[in-house]
Amino acid sequence: MGTTSAARPGRLDRILHIIERVGNALPHPATLFALLSVGVVILSWIFSQFNIAVQHPGTGETVRPVNLLSIDGLHRIITTMVTNFTSFAPLGTVFVSMLGIGIAESSGLIGTALRKLVLSAPRKLLTFVIVFAGIMSNAASEVGYVLLVPLAGVIFAAVGRHPIAGIAGAFAGVSGGYSANLLLGTIDPLLAGLTQEAAHIIAPGYEVNAAANYYFLFVSTFFIAVAGTWVTERIVEPRLGPYSNPGLEGDDALRPLNSDERRGLRYALIATGAFVVVIAAGLIPEQGFLRDAETGSVLNSPFLKGVVAFIFLGAVVMAVAYGIGAKTIRSDADVMNGMGKAIETLGVYTVLVFFAAQFVAYFNWTNIGLIVAIEGAAALSASGLGPIPLLILFVLITASINLIMGSASAKWAIMAPVFVPMFMLLGYSPELVQGAYRVGDSVTNIVSPMMSYFALIVAFVVKYDARAGIGTIIATMLPYTVVFALIWTALLIGWFLLGIPVGPGAELHYP
Repeated sequence: MGTTSAARPGRLDRILHIIERVGNALPHPATLFALLSVGVVILSWIFSQFNIAVQHPGTGETVRPVNLLSIDGLHRIITTMVTNFTSFAPLGTVFVSMLGIGIAESSGLIGTALRKLVLSAPRKLLTFVIVFAGIMSNAASEVGYVLLVPLAGVIFAAVGRHPIAGIAGAFAGVSGGYSANLLLGTIDPLLAGLTQEAAHIIAPGYEVNAAANYYFLFVSTFFIAVAGTWVTERIVEPRLGPYSNPGLEGDDALRPLNSDERRGLRYALIATGAFVVVIAAGLIPEQGFLRDAETGSVLNSPFLKGVVAFIFLGAVVMAVAYGIGAKTIRSDADVMNGMGKAIETLGVYTVLVFFAAQFVAYFNWTNIGLIVAIEGAAALSASGLGPIPLLILFVLITASINLIMGSASAKWAIMAPVFVPMFMLLGYSPELVQGAYRVGDSVTNIVSPMMSYFALIVAFVVKYDARAGIGTIIATMLPYTVVFALIWTALLIGWFLLGIPVGPGAELHYP
């Protein structure tokens, strides 16, 4: 018995070592996109030399590769380098969203709200609230990793439960439930922009709004929160056993909210109510000012098309109201400084976007994406696989790639130009493909050593178990990955079979 248990960690460590070594061998995502851009240029020359051509199934036109390794191609690369970057769809949406989130974070609204939510939870609902709060924290970028995960460990220790179980539950919500939420966050417009760019390979005028997966992700929140609670209480906590170390229970994170923080939350709640009333007044009446002026429709309304603006405005209204009440915002300079700090965090992202924008543009110009999509769609069609096996296969492919490439946007920037057109040619909408991608991208985050916050999670766990390492985290989090993958994929399949749109105006099929 002892030999078997010793052998298993050995095999696991070897597998993890291989994954870690492969992931570490990958260049920086920005460098990867630079290399891919060069690769596309070379590939365009190879394709043109072999005179590869396919027939577009929609228009009947012959699609041929465009050689960028030519005088005309060189001129195009040089003259459009700046506009490729500045017109890249996700760039502006992420910057605008982060301006609002930056004020909410710097004012203390996000931290106070999370603390209030967790500390107010009844003992029986504590695990559910921890997981649920982790999922919800994703609307505010990645604050859940640095704030909620360690807080969950402290709270579990304080109530006599194993702190690593609290860390695991919070990490499962923050990272494993990364794509579920009741609110729209910064990742939604980012992925929608990449999906729209990819859809333009087939349909140049196609629009993908930031709320494209909202219905599906709203419902997913409750499934993942319940699943995370079940795994924590039925699998992870019994496996960890009892824990006792009173010296770690008096953490400052457990202090109750002071009078300023409580007043700030009241102000934020009042401001949020007023903001919701204004939006409702613009959407509920048939001639509401936020509906489409010509048709009166909500689906094509300025509200949905400008949902990023409402993320920004909503965050600003709540954060400023909280800051005034909590006395953390004393002048307009505090507001502007909060925005500035948020933008400072996007420095590396901006560099990545510059190279990603060139790669996507070259991929579109050369027709390589369209050719690969048409040939791939024909192969999948000939294989006889139905939509459900295709969706499951796509989720598995995404989940596997996520083990060695953690960035959701970087992966999607590479995968979308291939898979979105391919599925469109098979009759499935870009929004459905994006939804399936988000499932696969989330479920293996918690077992991927390449995930950017993985080392931080190890540090949090070591506080309670000095012998813990990567293998400890993987072994603890693997049950979440398996259960989340099964439940979320089953939900996706059920959703597809019921024919429910994945978001406002986001049908499942593409004609």
